Amino acid sequence: MADAVLPIALVQMTAGRTIQPNVETACHWIRRAAEDGARFVLTPETTHLMELKRDRVLAVSHEEANDPGLAAFTALAGELGIWLLVGSLIIRIGPERLANRSFLIGPDGTVRARYDKIHLFDVTLASGESYRESALYAPGDRAVVAPTDFAPLGLSVCYDVRFPALYRSLAQAGAEILTVPAAFTRPTGEAHWHTLLRARAIETGSFVLAPAQTGEHETGRATYGHSLVVSPWGEVLADGGTEPGLVRAELDLSAVAATRARIPSLRHDRPFAAPDPVADTTVADEPDGEATP
Repeated sequence: MADAVLPIALVQMTAGRTIQPNVETACHWIRRAAEDGARFVLTPETTHLMELKRDRVLAVSHEEANDPGLAAFTALAGELGIWLLVGSLIIRIGPERLANRSFLIGPDGTVRARYDKIHLFDVTLASGESYRESALYAPGDRAVVAPTDFAPLGLSVCYDVRFPALYRSLAQAGAEILTVPAAFTRPTGEAHWHTLLRARAIETGSFVLAPAQTGEHETGRATYGHSLVVSPWGEVLADGGTEPGLVRAELDLSAVAATRARIPSLRHDRPFAAPDPVADTTVADEPDGEATP
């Protein structure tokens, strides 16, 4: 680890339905962040495409090898000499199949790690309305901890944040910073966003960095914003509010070891027998609102 204090920036944006303008907007903020001294910059989930219609998203998405957003972001990270987490891009992996894929890009402009969102939002509501993220997106099947020259990163995306076992496994594998790029809708954001992110930080003694989409999108969807930087003790160090722009912070990386020494719960797991299952009597009546656009 070269420096004890790491200057970072989260990009908060309102992505639309056309890839190139979204890429240009993200690159503008990434460049501004680097000019301000950030060594690590993060963008939200679905950075270059916010699209709800199945036929359109399939028509405009690209395979990783020829995705214009990924090409632009790798070139920019190399030019600026920064670490860049592209929160996620919608990547075509088959004729009718997509991945919601996060990319960590190094200062040399190469992709250092990839992570496909594991937890997909599938639900049938009491009204009969159905959400089936898995009908279009393939779930990831591997948790990822990526080395950097400042700290190991544990990667995740949006709805993953409701599954604490994932974050515990990342921290126990060495992650000191957890990334949670997201596109939370306003109702669930207002109810749960801050609490979930603070909980993941506290449970693991890790920094949590959560760049978010915000505002009214062309699709009619409204996202919550409030990109957050949370300390290993669960303190909110920075909150992006609801306007597009940059959220800056400096991370004292020594806080991870200090926090884990105070509460060493990551070393205190014990085996236990699972309880006998009971009948599920719950009925969903509201969408969670965190499905991929």
